[in-house]
Amino acid sequence: MTTRLGMLRLRSMRIRLIQPPPAASITGAAVYNARIAEALAAVGHTVDPDSGEATLIDSFAQGAASDGATVLVHHPRALETDPPDPALRAAEAALFDRARHLVTTSQQTADQLTASFGVPPQKITVIVPGIDDLPRSPGSPGPTAQVLSIGQLVPRKGHDTLLRALTKLFDLDWHLTIAGPPTDPVHAAGLQALAEDLNISRHVTFAGQATGAALEALWHQADLFALTPHYEGYGMVFAEALRRGLPVVATHVGAVPTLLVPDAGTITAPGDTDQLAKALRRLIFDRALRRDMAEAAWQSARDLPSWAEQAARLAAVLAAHK
Repeated sequence: MTTRLGMLRLRSMRIRLIQPPPAASITGAAVYNARIAEALAAVGHTVDPDSGEATLIDSFAQGAASDGATVLVHHPRALETDPPDPALRAAEAALFDRARHLVTTSQQTADQLTASFGVPPQKITVIVPGIDDLPRSPGSPGPTAQVLSIGQLVPRKGHDTLLRALTKLFDLDWHLTIAGPPTDPVHAAGLQALAEDLNISRHVTFAGQATGAALEALWHQADLFALTPHYEGYGMVFAEALRRGLPVVATHVGAVPTLLVPDAGTITAPGDTDQLAKALRRLIFDRALRRDMAEAAWQSARDLPSWAEQAARLAAVLAAHK
């Protein structure tokens, strides 16, 4: 089988990619789709939304018929809420059942498909996101610890938990920058109001949907990365933070526990502000600890796969299941 898949990877294919319409905001799923499509094209495949000898359907593309296709699952949307959305769960279950094969972006999502939707493990292949060869973040030159958090302003990203935890560090010198699109405008406005109510607004910057040079500048000056979601599939931004050599404070969700080695940061329970505050205090207070964790983060991310490697794996899966 390995030899056969290796041979199939050498033949160019026309791949039909069905995905949601372009969103107004940048999501991890949209980035994965764009980058994997670019990498497939770079190795000689043609990616087309209308036709192809192999079909790949993003499970977020509602209403797509998956009969005989490979379905890409970033995470089951029905499980984003507690309790799960029953109507969405039924629709996703039908999509997964009719698919010829499933590709997930983390082992944790694969396990969820088996446990919650009854998908046989042999019907699933895990292809995690790739990572670029990113520059290492040197950190800020001043005494203030610069905390960076990147993620959509939606409830499941847990920015409110982060804000509440930081209020407990009134004796330390820190500044938080939250970069992310206001995908949920009501929630986004509520976060800014919360910062005011907690009397920490002068320590918090809402940078919006930073891209390009503006986003690169935020990474460049950051001393540590913190994001505390309640639910996650893979969490591409955590891999990027590690690849940039930043200590990470995160929550025990999705693939984060497998990405974050103990010496590179701290994992806390979702919603636990006390535990989160203690983790942040250690890193903000202790510059030497930050340096040690930064080095561990940088070293741990060196073995993460490239987009070219992951595109080759996906092409092999599509060729085997077309």
